[in-house]
Amino acid sequence: MQETIKHIVADVMEVPISSLNDDSSPDSIAAWDSLKHMNLVLALEQHFSITFSEEQIAEMMNLQLILLTVQALAAGH
Repeated sequence: MQETIKHIVADVMEVPISSLNDDSSPDSIAAWDSLKHMNLVLALEQHFSITFSEEQIAEMMNLQLILLTVQALAAGH
């Protein structure tokens, strides 16, 4: 699941997957703005057939938090 999420993040943010780590965030990825964040949320929701709450969307501000949130939601299905 972690590799899949990395691929989705890399694709949406238009960065090489090799540049991503658990701390990758809007602070380290110049292209990561609010629009890209929502595109990322939609891509993750579609791929994993999950729905994030507004609070989760606001909290998913680095790769590690995204992974933990997706894992928690996917486990609930």
